[in-house]
Amino acid sequence: MDRRRPDGRRRLRVSPGYNRSMAHRVTLIPGDGIGPELAEATRRVLDASGVAFDWEVQEAGEAMLAAHGTPLPEPVLESIRRNRVALKGPITTPVGEGFRSVNVTLRQTLGLYANLRPARSIDGLRTRYDDVDLVIVRENTEDLYAGIEHMVGPDAAESIKIITRAASERIARFAFDYAVANGRRKVTAVHKANIMKLSDGLFLESCRTVAEDYAGRIEFEDRIVDNMCMQLVQKPDLYDVLVLPNLYGDIVSDLCAGLVGGLGVAPGANIGTDAAVFEPVHGSAPKYAGQNKANPTALILSGVLMLRHLGEQAAAETVEGALRAVIAEGRRTTSDLGGDAGTSEFADAIVERLSSADRTTSDTQAPAAAR
Repeated sequence: MDRRRPDGRRRLRVSPGYNRSMAHRVTLIPGDGIGPELAEATRRVLDASGVAFDWEVQEAGEAMLAAHGTPLPEPVLESIRRNRVALKGPITTPVGEGFRSVNVTLRQTLGLYANLRPARSIDGLRTRYDDVDLVIVRENTEDLYAGIEHMVGPDAAESIKIITRAASERIARFAFDYAVANGRRKVTAVHKANIMKLSDGLFLESCRTVAEDYAGRIEFEDRIVDNMCMQLVQKPDLYDVLVLPNLYGDIVSDLCAGLVGGLGVAPGANIGTDAAVFEPVHGSAPKYAGQNKANPTALILSGVLMLRHLGEQAAAETVEGALRAVIAEGRRTTSDLGGDAGTSEFADAIVERLSSADRTTSDTQAPAAAR
């Protein structure tokens, strides 16, 4: 599957409307658990990319409950609305009780309807596959994650699955537009319309309707979600861009992360009309907090997605290249990647690579008499 331009460089999505002469003002949400360590490592790497950032740090998570009565204080939302771009570390979500997921609340409050989760093989990571290159596009605002549930008597609970034509067509169009802009070849709609004929049937019908506008440019097909999971494990090379409702997208994106090395290398972007929030797919791992052990790859790659969203294509390629080179060497990586370095040492290695690349570029661009 050739997704490269004639000059050999990858096709990348460009987001217009930024001013190169100014620093990008970005909301930085460190999160909790291992989040602050990952956020600091990622900030240092992005600052070393040559792109100017004006970081506006905002706190969210469990520690905010006592002071604000919510893990997501209003100033955080105001900051994202103002800056339109945020980089976010993982935040703990209680299981079965407690406050609602901060991630879900952010997506719904800010209208971040598209969840973009690439899964691409990395040289140096031992996995069952060598050349996986998938993009999961997940609808972010409805389905069972709408949070409409209640008890039906003392011994039963009910959750309501919401699928609308408007949201389904919007996410399908996002997937096709992404495919066109990034030189991808095919979009696969994933559903369970054989059983949920009304809700998933509406999602599939919406995708088919949108696909007609891209006929002759982007191939379209659909798969039932359980069959899709089996085929991804057997032959992931047959697939390219997957578009899914919210719950299936969450599950399948984790499966695809497993194909390329796990959640520790799985980036994510949440994109809406007026704002975008970039975050890793993995959780906050509070038992490892403060130990300088956590792998920052997923958040750094989320930062790479942010650079592309900001139009900083060259910097995005340079940062991703430096990260991949350090992982391929295998010496100064965290233990889950086969090395024995801490979070900060791993970031140091990437920063050194970036600094070296910057010096090389400066030397080759200098006049001959000055070399």
